[in-house]
Amino acid sequence: MKRTTILLSLLLAISSIADAQRNVRSVKPVRAVVIDPRLAVIRDTPGYFGKTLRRLRRGREVTIVGSKPADGVTFLRVTITRRTNGWIQREAVATRAADDEDRLFRMTIGLDGFDQLESARIFLAMFPNSAHRSRVLLIFGDLAEAAAAKLSVQANKRLGSATGAPFYGYLLNYSGLDRYRKLGVTFVVNNATRRLHYSGDAWTEIVRRFPDSESAPEAAKRLETLEMSMKKTISP
Repeated sequence: MKRTTILLSLLLAISSIADAQRNVRSVKPVRAVVIDPRLAVIRDTPGYFGKTLRRLRRGREVTIVGSKPADGVTFLRVTITRRTNGWIQREAVATRAADDEDRLFRMTIGLDGFDQLESARIFLAMFPNSAHRSRVLLIFGDLAEAAAAKLSVQANKRLGSATGAPFYGYLLNYSGLDRYRKLGVTFVVNNATRRLHYSGDAWTEIVRRFPDSESAPEAAKRLETLEMSMKKTISP
């Protein structure tokens, strides 16, 4: 009886694998990026009931090599490394297609905090000539400056009366900056106020590349504010 049960289980497993491979549409390899980690589950078969192999973080690159409808949605066969591949829900990733550009823009607008900053960086990297670029640049810059304010408070609390090196060195080496630097955020320091500020690169790009956009006046204001902040001193 036990032998029969084992044999039946093996046959069902083989049947499941064969069914998953049937009607798989091969596609020319296309690079894609994970934009929604809530859906970014890699499974061994297309569908929600396949074995979970791993989860991918936002920003992880994959290569799409096939697709198959299952459970009412489309699953993509992707390769992650030379030895790792599996199936992921279509909505978890974006390519450079126009539809994905609009989808990623809407997603970015709807997020907040560090998630929004990550999404904005992905958008800017994938769609350098997008009509939405100036707006996303403004979002990116504002989030970076907001982060600088929080990081300044955190760093000053931890560093206290650090001595032995210029204080700006302690600020710029603060570990809390690491994940922002990975997204291309550059910080500068006002030594007098002991405060970090965003360098303003995104705002500068708006003013230079998109002077007629709705974002340009706002970007110009932020650059003026940054300049004043960097000149600020502490009253005796």
